Amino acid sequence: MGLLESSVPDEAKDALEDETMRPHFAETLEGGVIMIKEITVGNWKSFENATFYIDPLTILIGANASGKSNLLDTFLFLMRIASNFSISQAINGDVNLLPIRGGFEWVCRKPYDKFTITVITEKSEKQDYQYVINCKVNDAKVDVSYEALSILTQSGKKKQIREKFLFKTAEDESDSPGLPTYFNTGTQGRGKRIDLNRSHAILFQAETLNLRKEVVDAVKKILNELRSIFVFDPIPSHMRDYKPFADTLQSDGSNIAGVLAGLESQRKEEVEKALTHYLKDLPEKDVKRVWTEPVGKFKTDAMLYCEEGWGTEKYEVDARGMSDGTLRYLAIVTALLTRKEESLLIIEEIDNGLHPSRAKILIDMLKTLGLKRSIDVVVTTHNPALLDAFGNTMVPFITVAHPEERTGSSLLRQLEDIEQLPKLMAGGTIGRLSTEGVSM
Repeated sequence: MGLLESSVPDEAKDALEDETMRPHFAETLEGGVIMIKEITVGNWKSFENATFYIDPLTILIGANASGKSNLLDTFLFLMRIASNFSISQAINGDVNLLPIRGGFEWVCRKPYDKFTITVITEKSEKQDYQYVINCKVNDAKVDVSYEALSILTQSGKKKQIREKFLFKTAEDESDSPGLPTYFNTGTQGRGKRIDLNRSHAILFQAETLNLRKEVVDAVKKILNELRSIFVFDPIPSHMRDYKPFADTLQSDGSNIAGVLAGLESQRKEEVEKALTHYLKDLPEKDVKRVWTEPVGKFKTDAMLYCEEGWGTEKYEVDARGMSDGTLRYLAIVTALLTRKEESLLIIEEIDNGLHPSRAKILIDMLKTLGLKRSIDVVVTTHNPALLDAFGNTMVPFITVAHPEERTGSSLLRQLEDIEQLPKLMAGGTIGRLSTEGVSM
């Protein structure tokens, strides 16, 4: 059997699940476009082996130290290694890049020195792409130990999965620092060998190589989807100052005014109108308008403004006078309105600063805007009011993070897979169950 037809090595197998072709619940969120379907982590931070399924709107719940943040760091890592950062930079950061929480020391579950991440993304109705990266942590750096990209095809009544490798690495017989990588050429055998750098993802390096079209198309698609991941944690205190015009929203939402002011005039009008529409129901006061204006002598900075009313009175406030909840909500809506279509938006503790009575407004906005702009949204929360606002129809889209009782490693379980769920829900709401704790 040729290298490109063989199975993945043991260290990568440990991170794979049997249900790589899991159906998603698109009928509940009709019209949703799913890009990345699932991510499996092996010995990543607090996880031994867990799979996270992604739908148009996915909710991750769990108590403190349950593994939610560790899972979100997986997405940040994948985005970085697809975007010209070395494996070491992606984890430990540099002078211009914040490290992933814990850095080298905590990126692997103790006592291991390797971790594996597997990404499944849709190719067609019965085919998926599977991307696997396994990295080894040394004292001062992290290198690629194994990496592969393949096509998974579902066939037959038993829905068997056939795997076809597009590229795959192999250990070199020599002491060369390069990592031998074999690329599919459409013929039998090991494929075309190219020795590549262990310090960067093979997927990223393959983008500039002269390869077979089938391989090039797959590499470009996976890179595009990983680069489209946006891990967003808007911090209201960072949004209250004047900001220069900008094309891209920063991960803390600090330059929201600059992004809005930098839009082309017609697009700016459309986005600000949409912001006003979604903000109207949030505060007790009536919001008449949300907009940005250039400020300063050279008109290269911008400030965010809002016109509010109470009865017959109207007055204008800038970002310095807006509440934390209003600014955070505006930042989330701005991200959904300005990020490119067919991307993935991840928001930790989605309801921070928001009054529980406004939970349903937030959920409706996420559903409506996410589907309208084909942006998949992943959110974390432990707010019972927010969980209740999701309603029982969202149960298939809720994943619970919790520690395994014996080892303490983090586990992921879909809420609908809990055996006693119907009985438990008969006695109360999802929010109450999350507050009192659900036996896994």
